Amino acid sequence: MATVTLEKVSKVYPNGFEAVKELDLDVSEGELMVLVGPSGSGKTTALRMVAGLEEISSGTLLMGGKVVNDLAPKDRNVAMVFQSYALYPHMTVAENIGFSLKLRKVPKDEIKRKVKDAAQLLGLGDYLDRKPAQLSGGQRQRVAMGRAIVREPSVFLMDEPLSNLDAKMRVQMRSEISRIQRRVGVATFYVTHDQVEAMTMGDRVAVLHLGELQQVGTPQDLYERPDNLFVAAFIGSPAMNLFEAMISPTGDEVKIGAQTLGLPDTLRQARPALAGYRDRKVVVGIRPESLIDAALGAAPPPGATLLADVELVEALGNELQVHFLIEASAVHSKATEAATGAEELGGVPVLQMGGNKTEGVARISPRSLLKAGDRAVFQVELDRLHFFDPDTGLAIWN
Repeated sequence: MATVTLEKVSKVYPNGFEAVKELDLDVSEGELMVLVGPSGSGKTTALRMVAGLEEISSGTLLMGGKVVNDLAPKDRNVAMVFQSYALYPHMTVAENIGFSLKLRKVPKDEIKRKVKDAAQLLGLGDYLDRKPAQLSGGQRQRVAMGRAIVREPSVFLMDEPLSNLDAKMRVQMRSEISRIQRRVGVATFYVTHDQVEAMTMGDRVAVLHLGELQQVGTPQDLYERPDNLFVAAFIGSPAMNLFEAMISPTGDEVKIGAQTLGLPDTLRQARPALAGYRDRKVVVGIRPESLIDAALGAAPPPGATLLADVELVEALGNELQVHFLIEASAVHSKATEAATGAEELGGVPVLQMGGNKTEGVARISPRSLLKAGDRAVFQVELDRLHFFDPDTGLAIWN
């Protein structure tokens, strides 16, 4: 087993394109680190540099405290699981799992024992004599993992291993991979573009955008304390609502369009830097679950509500997702467009704050009677508001 450390690791291709920019990251023994970001963020390139499949342009890669920049992939003791499974169709499950051991001329009895142990761990004991074509997608993925496990690697590398599975199987395999990784107990890099997958699986999550590390932390850290607009917009489903706003001259209120929210002392104490934004524009972020249908409870206090026009109500059983329009200015930037996927649909290329009405979404109780066409009154959880500098995109905290 080994820790893995990337110190200012970069990848620059001959044409000058910088895919990864001075990436600093460390993964402890037994830790599952998820690399997440939209297409082109550099996450797979980073994984391939750890594997030795891509040459490191600059920086240092250490495994177990030893520099491995120039080591061949076969000498790094890493095992990689691909999205395509890469199984041999003419071999049985047992032969696929044990193939790498056979190439290394491991004794047959030892191969049989290791294959049996891996199959038991993966729930494949009854399928060892079957061919890949006779297995489901989830079972084939387990075989691919078994092939990696029997090598007893120091590091696991997983590149979008669940992307070929249907939604139900992905949910099941997420928990299985997490369970298996904990049992095996080796440092693991897991690449995905799916932020839900990242949040549910990672001990820690590293968010990348355009080759740069945006933030690394536990899933809850990223959700509750995003460092910038990109992380705020990327982490969370539905995404955080972002509006242009103005802090009052006294600093105890924020104006969103024509509506005003109070800023409680507890919030201002948690974000002391907000005092420097009096009578200035900010970006205010509101998580969808921080908006509550005011009709379901006691009358909310003054300065704690927003009015909005309901456009669509989606009933999901355990909650309603209410899509609405609010008289406020939307916030668009390269970062937020990339985070939400809007840039692939022709998103706004530069930071723009304008327009009379903005779309938003609330996650509310299924007891709500709101329907399309209604004028909604949302009570806002004021202590959970987020604030960002409109020029830098950085969160306003200390």
